[in-house]
Amino acid sequence: MTIEEGSLLWSPSDSFVENANISQFMRWLASEQGVETNSYDELWLWSVENLETFWASIWDYFNIETDQPYTSVLANKTMPGADWFPGSSVNFSEHILRNRRDDAVALYAYSELDPARKLDWDELDLSVRVLAQHLRKMGVKSGDRVVSYLPNIPETVIVLLASASVGAIFSSCSPDFGYKSVIDRFSQIEPKVLFYADGYRFGGKNFDRQSEVTEIVHSLPSLDSIIEVSYLNRDRKTPVVDDALYWADVMDESAISLEDFSFERVPFSHPLWVLYSSGTTGLPKPIVHSQGGVVLEFMKLLSFHMNLGPESTMFFYTSTGWMMWNLVAGALITGASSVLYEGNPLGDGKQPETLWKLAEDSGTTFFGTSPTFIALMEKQGFSPKASLNMDAFEGVLLGGSPATPDVMGWCYDNIKQNLWVTSQSGGTDICSAFVGASPTLPVYAGEIQTRCLGVDAHAFNDDAEPIINEVGELVVTKPMPSMPIYFWNDKNNTRYLESYFEDFPGVWRQGDYFLVNKRGGCFIYGRSDSTLNRYGVRIGTAEIYRVVEALDEIEDSLIVNLDLPDGKFFMPLFVKLKQDIQLNSELQKKICTMLRSKYSPRHTPDKIIAVDAIPYTLTNKKMEVPIRKILSGLSVEKAANKDAMVDPKTLDFYVQYAFNNDDYKLSN
Repeated sequence: MTIEEGSLLWSPSDSFVENANISQFMRWLASEQGVETNSYDELWLWSVENLETFWASIWDYFNIETDQPYTSVLANKTMPGADWFPGSSVNFSEHILRNRRDDAVALYAYSELDPARKLDWDELDLSVRVLAQHLRKMGVKSGDRVVSYLPNIPETVIVLLASASVGAIFSSCSPDFGYKSVIDRFSQIEPKVLFYADGYRFGGKNFDRQSEVTEIVHSLPSLDSIIEVSYLNRDRKTPVVDDALYWADVMDESAISLEDFSFERVPFSHPLWVLYSSGTTGLPKPIVHSQGGVVLEFMKLLSFHMNLGPESTMFFYTSTGWMMWNLVAGALITGASSVLYEGNPLGDGKQPETLWKLAEDSGTTFFGTSPTFIALMEKQGFSPKASLNMDAFEGVLLGGSPATPDVMGWCYDNIKQNLWVTSQSGGTDICSAFVGASPTLPVYAGEIQTRCLGVDAHAFNDDAEPIINEVGELVVTKPMPSMPIYFWNDKNNTRYLESYFEDFPGVWRQGDYFLVNKRGGCFIYGRSDSTLNRYGVRIGTAEIYRVVEALDEIEDSLIVNLDLPDGKFFMPLFVKLKQDIQLNSELQKKICTMLRSKYSPRHTPDKIIAVDAIPYTLTNKKMEVPIRKILSGLSVEKAANKDAMVDPKTLDFYVQYAFNNDDYKLSN
């Protein structure tokens, strides 16, 4: 049955609203600060109109630990350059590990290689102290970079928390990244310490990464120390890299006592981690987030918009190369348990029940997945509630692409009726969400519930005016604590300004088409720039081009990604071949193999198409956005400015392809 967009799917019960974390916060605001708000909409409006007071209330409500009080909430209000809570000092890991308590599980860990594991809070705390002390013995100090080439296992969380404990800056790439992708990222930040795994298992198949690790190490001369987690081959007698230490040997060291251990409290704006978001040119952008900004943003997002607390368990299928992993690890800051899974979401490829069984086993209360995964469940005819106990489920977060009405409806039909099904949009740029959920609001089909607290988000028209019930550019007009403090080695903030502030100076432009309706519901209509978005993961076209155009057979190329109904995608790669070269199956396989090995499976196109020419602007830029618009059904007149092109005739092929192709359809 087709569900009409905007249909009411769920309303929270009185008790659900009463017990929600955000309701408790509203009562605290009223009693402690005299701020009366009677609805979420009123609370949101107050939070953006009284930005400094709002974030100060978050600081007080969550009792942020600091050595000395801040001198002001927001010393500089300009974007970029906002200066939050100057004078204060904080530590991300301290705010997570202060949740330690007897016999409570911190991490549930599942993988295709290991039996199920549970780490209680005491075990996690002890492991972090042991590793943090080892890092200090190795000479790691505040500001040094510690990088991870590890799968989604507890060891990776421990590395993050230990690094942050001593003030070091953490960065991660998943082992399914090829060595070139890893080097492109890590070489920019010159790490001092590398943690790596020798391989991983996915879909029942082992992937040995010894050669990749060797290439990575040889390409990072800044490394002083290397530690191996022998994950694929536990019986390895010698490490992959000479002079590497074994994880097990490091963790056998004596732990400093809880009383004698100290967290390195650093200035609020001190870097916590570096995430990477690729653009259309150059290397992936190394986005730096602050310790204090992430602490505050995670407290707000995870507590109020995901309703997590000490009785919650969060499970979101992800890998260590994407920002959702940081959010899953960060869920610990609320006292919640986090679920890690390293493997194929379909087990051996034919087991749709895999993730649902893990959710049942861990008692997951808040489950995250993609609309594409839900569509796959529907296609395979799998219904979790038919064979599994879904009673613990309170909420389902659909991320990575717009959640269609039918996808949301499937959750109610196949998980349980009394379920908070929601979505959000944000990403690597802020490691959080601009628009998201509220447990106190109803769920309408196809809508993201609301704009997040403290996020002054709007849809702008071309005249930089906010609009309602019309599609515009997603912008944020006031700073957020988790906005990047800078891009690494970005002289004069050049790339930072180009990425977010080029079109509307002083206003953050996210690069998404966005609509807010009259009741505050939100819709994301895809990227307005040319960055590829595959299942919520941003992929830079530059990464594709560096591999494809290095092949002897390829002269030029262009790639776009189309958002299709039911959360699906179509990503065609157009290639201009060198003279006398044919696009045969062998060459297509070669292209896909190179992209898969050097980067990841997400970088491989859905179809490769030979063309006579690639369209360029007069400023020598590939016309990725206009081609995507044409393939999405927009007329040439609206999609492209022919006067700004080198050769307008190069568009003809793409127009004909959009009109005649059988490769994709734009509507059901």
